[in-house]
Amino acid sequence: MSPRDNAWLRAMPWVFVLIWSTGFIVARYGMPHAPPMSFLAVRYALSILCFLPWIVLAGVKWPSDRRQALHLAVTGVLMHAGYLGGVWAAVKAGMGSGLSSLIVGIQPVLTAIWLTSVGGHHVSRRQWLGLLLGFAGLVLVVSRKFGAGGPGDSANWLNLSFAVMALFAITAGTLYQKRFVQPCDVRTANTVQLAAALVVTLPLALLETETMRWNAELAGAMAWSVLGLTLGGSSLLYMLIQRGAAASVTSLMYLVPPCTALIAWVLFAEPITATTIAGTALTAFGVSLVVRPSR
Repeated sequence: MSPRDNAWLRAMPWVFVLIWSTGFIVARYGMPHAPPMSFLAVRYALSILCFLPWIVLAGVKWPSDRRQALHLAVTGVLMHAGYLGGVWAAVKAGMGSGLSSLIVGIQPVLTAIWLTSVGGHHVSRRQWLGLLLGFAGLVLVVSRKFGAGGPGDSANWLNLSFAVMALFAITAGTLYQKRFVQPCDVRTANTVQLAAALVVTLPLALLETETMRWNAELAGAMAWSVLGLTLGGSSLLYMLIQRGAAASVTSLMYLVPPCTALIAWVLFAEPITATTIAGTALTAFGVSLVVRPSR
């Protein structure tokens, strides 16, 4: 392997984290111009239209087992419709990108709790300490923004409920996929998941009274959602897993909230106070203690 290939392999997890962080930024960027479910329905449809020619040209096989297709559809409803729908709705209801990413960022903690409790694995003192620190950091950030944040960067019971729904949806989807979905090509798997998410999201979009106001910001948010996040992010994650770097991605996921907060500060002037930094760092450190494998 050439030095250039080695450098790219080392950089891939970091690039994935950066792309994942922009998902919360895209929500903040596009939501002033569109209702959340309508935006997501269009995103799912365009993503499917992009995947289909790729699948045909590559000659990729579809899941032959109907049961596997059903399992993929369930994960699509949870990890796309539930997770993205919750995040987009929370941002539409006034939550900032940094706070939404911080709440959803404790997903590895919930996953670790479930796997250890169901699998009968022992929860170490280090992991319990991480859980407490992560929760304390989240409370620290939310308490500062609850009812006191500025426009587009505040917390209330409505947007917190949407964010928590997204957290549990991505956690349940991850656990369901680990349990029931067999390894398959990421392109056909994504297409089945997106189709299921579209079936669930489209009726909700038709109930929305707000219309999509197409402009440069909304078009840019949609283009990056489809090409950068759905196609690029999913493909990069697939490459990481194939190359045996999935553990690196898991350990780096706790860097998403501070990365998102920094981008949101640059683009939207979402304030980064000492309390925000302390709470985010505390949560990141707590999550790292939980997901870090034992020696």
